[in-house]
Amino acid sequence: MKMKIKRMGYYWSLMIDDYMKIARHCHQCQVHGVVLHQPPNLLHPTIASWPFKSWGTNIIGPIDPPSSRGHRFILAATDYFSKWAEAVPLRQVKAQQVIKFFKENVVY
Repeated sequence: MKMKIKRMGYYWSLMIDDYMKIARHCHQCQVHGVVLHQPPNLLHPTIASWPFKSWGTNIIGPIDPPSSRGHRFILAATDYFSKWAEAVPLRQVKAQQVIKFFKENVVY
Protein backbone atom coordinates (compact mmCIF):
# COMPACT_ATOMS: atom_id res chain seq x y z
CA MET A 1 0.00 0.00 0.00
CA LYS A 2 2.86 2.36 0.84
CA MET A 3 4.47 1.82 -2.56
CA LYS A 4 1.17 2.40 -4.39
CA ILE A 5 0.68 5.70 -2.53
CA LYS A 6 4.26 6.79 -3.27
CA ARG A 7 3.92 5.92 -6.98
CA MET A 8 0.88 8.15 -7.15
CA GLY A 9 3.10 11.01 -5.93
CA TYR A 10 1.78 11.45 -2.40
CA TYR A 11 3.78 11.53 0.83
CA TRP A 12 3.15 12.69 4.41
CA SER A 13 5.08 12.15 7.61
CA LEU A 14 2.58 9.76 9.25
CA MET A 15 1.90 7.83 6.05
CA ILE A 16 3.03 4.44 7.43
CA ASP A 17 0.98 4.76 10.61
CA ASP A 18 -2.11 5.81 8.63
CA TYR A 19 -2.01 2.99 6.12
CA MET A 20 -1.33 0.42 8.87
CA LYS A 21 -4.47 1.59 10.73
CA ILE A 22 -6.53 1.36 7.54
CA ALA A 23 -5.16 -2.08 6.62
CA ARG A 24 -5.95 -3.49 10.09
CA HIS A 25 -9.60 -2.44 9.91
CA CYS A 26 -10.31 -2.90 6.19
CA HIS A 27 -11.95 -6.27 5.39
CA GLN A 28 -10.87 -6.18 1.73
CA CYS A 29 -7.25 -5.52 2.77
CA GLN A 30 -7.36 -8.55 5.08
CA VAL A 31 -8.89 -10.85 2.45
CA HIS A 32 -6.81 -9.77 -0.56
CA GLY A 33 -3.58 -8.76 1.20
CA VAL A 34 -0.20 -10.32 0.68
CA VAL A 35 0.05 -13.85 2.12
CA LEU A 36 3.40 -14.50 3.75
CA HIS A 37 4.81 -17.88 2.79
CA GLN A 38 7.41 -17.94 5.52
CA PRO A 39 7.68 -20.31 8.45
CA PRO A 40 6.89 -18.85 11.88
CA ASN A 41 10.41 -19.71 13.10
CA LEU A 42 13.79 -19.74 11.49
CA LEU A 43 14.68 -23.01 9.80
CA HIS A 44 17.77 -24.85 11.01
CA PRO A 45 19.41 -27.13 8.45
CA THR A 46 20.39 -30.64 9.41
CA ILE A 47 24.15 -30.88 9.25
CA ALA A 48 25.70 -34.29 8.70
CA SER A 49 29.49 -34.32 8.80
CA TRP A 50 30.02 -37.67 7.06
CA PRO A 51 28.02 -40.15 4.97
CA PHE A 52 25.55 -42.47 6.70
CA LYS A 53 25.66 -40.51 9.97
CA SER A 54 22.07 -39.25 9.75
CA TRP A 55 19.09 -40.71 7.93
CA GLY A 56 15.56 -39.51 7.37
CA THR A 57 12.85 -42.17 7.01
CA ASN A 58 9.21 -41.90 6.10
CA ILE A 59 6.27 -44.19 5.42
CA ILE A 60 3.86 -42.81 2.84
CA GLY A 61 0.34 -44.14 2.68
CA PRO A 62 -2.12 -45.67 2.60
CA ILE A 63 -2.29 -45.02 -1.12
CA ASP A 64 -5.73 -45.49 -2.61
CA PRO A 65 -6.24 -47.15 -5.04
CA PRO A 66 -3.41 -49.61 -4.44
CA SER A 67 -0.98 -50.59 -7.19
CA SER A 68 -1.68 -53.52 -9.51
CA ARG A 69 0.32 -55.77 -7.17
CA GLY A 70 -1.55 -54.60 -4.06
CA HIS A 71 1.08 -52.22 -2.65
CA ARG A 72 -0.50 -49.49 -0.51
CA PHE A 73 2.52 -47.99 1.26
CA ILE A 74 5.95 -46.62 0.33
CA LEU A 75 8.89 -46.85 2.74
CA ALA A 76 11.60 -44.28 1.96
CA ALA A 77 14.96 -43.48 3.55
CA THR A 78 17.37 -40.64 2.67
CA ASP A 79 20.96 -40.08 3.76
CA TYR A 80 21.26 -36.42 4.79
CA PHE A 81 24.93 -36.10 3.77
CA SER A 82 24.86 -37.48 0.23
CA LYS A 83 21.09 -37.14 -0.39
CA TRP A 84 21.09 -40.81 -1.41
CA ALA A 85 17.54 -42.14 -1.34
CA GLU A 86 16.10 -45.65 -1.21
CA ALA A 87 12.41 -46.54 -1.45
CA VAL A 88 10.35 -49.74 -1.62
CA PRO A 89 6.62 -50.41 -2.02
CA LEU A 90 4.89 -52.37 0.74
CA ARG A 91 1.53 -54.11 1.02
CA GLN A 92 1.51 -53.80 4.83
CA VAL A 93 3.83 -51.96 7.20
CA LYS A 94 5.30 -54.35 9.73
CA ALA A 95 8.44 -54.14 11.84
CA GLN A 96 10.00 -57.15 10.10
CA GLN A 97 9.58 -55.53 6.68
CA VAL A 98 11.19 -52.28 7.86
CA ILE A 99 14.14 -54.18 9.37
CA LYS A 100 14.51 -56.19 6.16
CA PHE A 101 14.47 -52.96 4.11
CA PHE A 102 17.29 -51.44 6.16
CA LYS A 103 19.35 -54.63 6.09
CA GLU A 104 19.07 -55.18 2.33
CA ASN A 105 18.99 -51.61 1.01
CA VAL A 106 21.06 -49.63 3.50
CA VAL A 107 23.42 -51.85 5.49
CA TYR A 108 24.33 -54.42 2.84
